[in-house]
Amino acid sequence: MDALPVSLVCTVRDEADNIAELLDSMLAQSRLPDEIVINDCNSRDATPAIVERYIAAGHPIRLVHGGHNIPSGRNNAIRHARGPLIACTDAGLTLDREWLERITAPLQRGDADMVGGFFTPAPRSHFELALAATNYRDAAEIVPAKFLPFGQSVAFRKQVWEAVGDYPEWASHCEDIVFDLAVQQAGARCAFEPGALVSFRPRASLGAFARQYFLYARGDGVAGLWPRRHALRYGVYAVGTMLTFAARRRPWLVLALLAGSLAYTRKPVQRLRRRAPALDAGELIHTVAYIPLIRVVGDIAKMLGYPVGRWRWLRSPALRRAVATYRNRANSSQHG
Repeated sequence: MDALPVSLVCTVRDEADNIAELLDSMLAQSRLPDEIVINDCNSRDATPAIVERYIAAGHPIRLVHGGHNIPSGRNNAIRHARGPLIACTDAGLTLDREWLERITAPLQRGDADMVGGFFTPAPRSHFELALAATNYRDAAEIVPAKFLPFGQSVAFRKQVWEAVGDYPEWASHCEDIVFDLAVQQAGARCAFEPGALVSFRPRASLGAFARQYFLYARGDGVAGLWPRRHALRYGVYAVGTMLTFAARRRPWLVLALLAGSLAYTRKPVQRLRRRAPALDAGELIHTVAYIPLIRVVGDIAKMLGYPVGRWRWLRSPALRRAVATYRNRANSSQHG
C-alpha cells in the first residue's frame, strides 16, 4: 500500500535566531515530508525572509501568514496543508533524523489516529541541567495510555483535527492538551512513540522558567484543567506552612518536613544522576542544589497563575461560551 502524503506544519513568530536550525532538521529527515508549511504569525524580525531563502533554494516549503497566537497560527498552517496526515512541531527546537518516520508510522499502518512523540532536553548550563531533570521525565516513566502529546511532537489524521473543531484559539496556552482531550473524547485511537524525538533547550534562567509555568497554569485555569491537581498543590503547601510554624514548638516536626522535601526531590536527583554521570562531586552538589529551588519556584508560579486563569474565565462570558462550545463539539463528534 502506498504511503499517505504527510504535511509537516509549524507556526512561528520572531524566531530568526533558530528557524534555520529547525528547517535544516526538517529537511534532513529519514522520511522527508511531502510538504512543509510554515505559518508566520506577524513576525517583527527576519523570520519570514529566512524561510523565503529556503523556498528560493527549491525546498518543498510554503510560507503562509495568519493567526494571533499559537493555536490560531497552527490551525492556519493545517488549513493550508494538502496532506491527509499532519505532523506538528514548534520553533526553538530540532527534530531527530527519524522523528517524522517514527511519528507517522502508526498512522501509515492504520493503527492510530493521533501519535504523540517525545522530547529530549539539551541543557547548556548546570541550571538548565537541573531544570531538565526536575521537570522533564524519561520515556520509561511515561504510561502510554495516559500520555497527552505536546504540540511540538505530534501527528494526526487531518480528519480528526476537522472533527473536533481545530485547536482551541481561545487558549493562549495549553491548547495542545485541550486538543488532545477533545480527540480522546471523540473516540480517536491514540498512540505513544517514544522514539520520535525533538530536542529543545530548557529555560535559561529562574525568571524565564517562572514565567513559563505561570502562563501554563493560567492556561489551565482558563480551560478548567486539572482542578484536583492544583487543589492538592495548595493543600500540600498549606500543610507545609503549618508544620513549619508548629516546628518552633515541636522540633521533631522538622524531620517530617525534611522527609517530605527529600521525597519531593528524589526523582529529579535520580534523573540527574542517570543523565549526567560525568559530573564530578562538586558539580553534582552544585546542580542538585538548584532542584528544590526550581520545585518551589515552579509551584509558586503555578499557584499564582491558576487563579488568574480562573478569574479570566469567570469574568468573560464570551470565553466561557467558547470553552463550552469547544467541549460540546468534541462530545458531538463522538456520537456523530
